[in-house]
Amino acid sequence: MAKNFITKPTTIAKANEFVKENHRHHRPTARNGGKWALSAIDKESEEIIGVLIAGNPVSATYMDGKTLEVTRLCIKENAPMGAASFLLSKCSKIWKIMGGDRIITYTLQKECGASLKGAGWDKVAELMPHNDWKYKSDKDGKKRDKLEIYQLKKFRWENII
Repeated sequence: MAKNFITKPTTIAKANEFVKENHRHHRPTARNGGKWALSAIDKESEEIIGVLIAGNPVSATYMDGKTLEVTRLCIKENAPMGAASFLLSKCSKIWKIMGGDRIITYTLQKECGASLKGAGWDKVAELMPHNDWKYKSDKDGKKRDKLEIYQLKKFRWENII
């Protein structure tokens, strides 16, 4: 059965506007950071129903040039079933064409990860909160905001392609 949505490239700035308006707990990426972004579009209404932002891994451990991180995945509440898995699958195909071999992302422990499972990803680790983040400054000397998500356990997922 054909999906009732398609994907198109978008700018990171436009994807971040979508994240700002629709994400349950994340803000846009810092300084519109990322490598590229995709949008999922409803075929009938031509409305954007979801976005994915892909970038360099945040953790230096995974900065090997072959690993990509999905830093934001945001789907509207009324989006058709499968839109998130669709974007994740498209991202994997694109990264494979680009010569990459692994993609990682993180979910909060309270999130089920059904879209990741549906796209063939594996849950590989449980991570404790980064409590020290709220005290560190970034390279610009700005302190990080004290966000609730920094205090929650997370799962790391990966897709070996």
